[in-house]
Amino acid sequence: MMKEVDQMASVASPKSVFRRLLKYLSPHRGLLTLAFVLLAIGTVADVLGPVLIQRFIDNYLTPKHFPILPLVLLAAGYLLMQVASAGLNFVQLVMFQNAALKMIQTLRIEVFGKVQRLGLAFFDRTPTGVLVSRITNDTEAIKDFYVTVLSTYVKDAMMLVGIFAAMFFLDLRLALFCVVLAPLIVVTMVLYRKWSSRVFHQARRKLSQLNAKLNESLQGMYLIQAMRQQERLRREFSAVNQEFQAARLRNIQINSLMLRPLIDVLYFAALVVIIYFFGFQSFHRIIDIGVLYAFVNYLERFFEPVNQMMQQLNVFQQAMVASERVFQLLDQTLYAPTQKLESAGDDRGTAAAAPVITSGKVSFDNVSFSYDGETEVLKNISFTAYKGQTVALVGHTGSGKSSIVNLLMRFYPVVQGQIAIDDIPLDSYSDDELRSKVGLVLQDPFLFVGDIAHNIRLGSHRIGDEEVVNAARFVQADTFIEKLPHGYTEPVRERGSTLSAGQRQLISFARTMAIQPKILVLDEATASVDTETEEAIQIALEKMRRGRTTIAIAHRLSTIQDADLILVLHHGEIVERGTHQELLAEKGLYHKMYLLQQGGREAVQM
Repeated sequence: MMKEVDQMASVASPKSVFRRLLKYLSPHRGLLTLAFVLLAIGTVADVLGPVLIQRFIDNYLTPKHFPILPLVLLAAGYLLMQVASAGLNFVQLVMFQNAALKMIQTLRIEVFGKVQRLGLAFFDRTPTGVLVSRITNDTEAIKDFYVTVLSTYVKDAMMLVGIFAAMFFLDLRLALFCVVLAPLIVVTMVLYRKWSSRVFHQARRKLSQLNAKLNESLQGMYLIQAMRQQERLRREFSAVNQEFQAARLRNIQINSLMLRPLIDVLYFAALVVIIYFFGFQSFHRIIDIGVLYAFVNYLERFFEPVNQMMQQLNVFQQAMVASERVFQLLDQTLYAPTQKLESAGDDRGTAAAAPVITSGKVSFDNVSFSYDGETEVLKNISFTAYKGQTVALVGHTGSGKSSIVNLLMRFYPVVQGQIAIDDIPLDSYSDDELRSKVGLVLQDPFLFVGDIAHNIRLGSHRIGDEEVVNAARFVQADTFIEKLPHGYTEPVRERGSTLSAGQRQLISFARTMAIQPKILVLDEATASVDTETEEAIQIALEKMRRGRTTIAIAHRLSTIQDADLILVLHHGEIVERGTHQELLAEKGLYHKMYLLQQGGREAVQM
């Protein structure tokens, strides 16, 4: 069963999470202040309604005194207050929620931007579905906090203050009794938060696991159907779904006990006390019916905001748990190694010019590397590739070929040893400089939704239509592109599913050549291409390598026989180096690999 990996920084406390959420209000202080003022005015208008009705009952209805002008003014005042309350509440609600939507938009962009900057080590440890859940489900829960919870709490808090003021105005003793109810309500809220927090955390974890399992199943659908694994995946998904349902059921049970039912009990108890108080007073003196009506009305109005606040506690608690998970992601420190360069780049801009890659000379000096900090996948790697040279990396699976490329591309930080380009440490180059001068062609090319030209240009405004066509022509991709119904504007679906593997690879070649790199990194670039297309691509590769430093990972030794230097890796170490002919003459590991691929009859002991 896939479990969420907790490699993220912890948040100090719920209070710090809440304060951090409130910080997102700062850019909208002006709009929110105006909304609060309108809310206060609307609340005053709403609270004064029962007072006017009390005056009508006690001053006019009970004594049966009905002067026209005072009654008209009283009715007009009541109607005006109700209209003002409704109108002002509508305007402030729209203003407040407009600010809330802007805040959550800012947060979502911040979270997405943070994920783009995280290093590959983070993605190695964290399932994709978990990240999707945090960016979508968790930020949606935070949106509910801003849009519904916060506005409801502010509105209802103002309403409670107004109701208390009106109660003290009508009768001090009954108002003090209602004040006694406040601690009971607060205790109920605190207990609810304490008991529900664990349940919400569990539910969120299970939801993340559901997303992770769903993402894994969709991405591996070909293999699942080919290997007839549908029933196994269904059972695993059903098990996680059952655990999620159980967590949600516990949440419902807590809500059913501690939200409206418990508050309703307090309301009816308070109503009984008020009726008893006025009934007892009626034995000794005449009571004001208007005051009784106003108090019963205010009591109902008092508990209605409390009920709304209690109902929103469910949403609030989910939002707090979701916020903690999102802030954990925002506080993640597993940055891509390039990020420290971006922050330092401004300082270098004022003190000294940032280095620029000119010739493209690449050198590794005693580089060792481990993904987990324990097992070394590279051990004392040293070599130099000069401008115009091709250095090929060969070896069995797990020998460290891709790790060398990952370090050169700065996907992972160099901890031991040094990598230099043009004799300048790799860390000294800015992210833009490195990415614009090092071209990477992967074994499995990735295409984005859009069109052919978009996938070659990748949003770069520096690459015009002419450069796109020239890059495609350079790698001989123009032959099939121009045969497509829409040519370079032919739509590309997710991951280029409507194109063949060879066509996707040719587009990735054109994408690389469009930036005119100084260094070319090839990760078995012809592995997904048929034999006929491979011959054309080999011609393109020869043109691409000309005048550039090329680092090529090769599984088929026939594709790198003309390399200037071949490095043979075994268990993370360079065990042989030389040209194709030199390595064959040594009759070592490379010779055995070559014989295996050529179908040699000699006995080979690996």
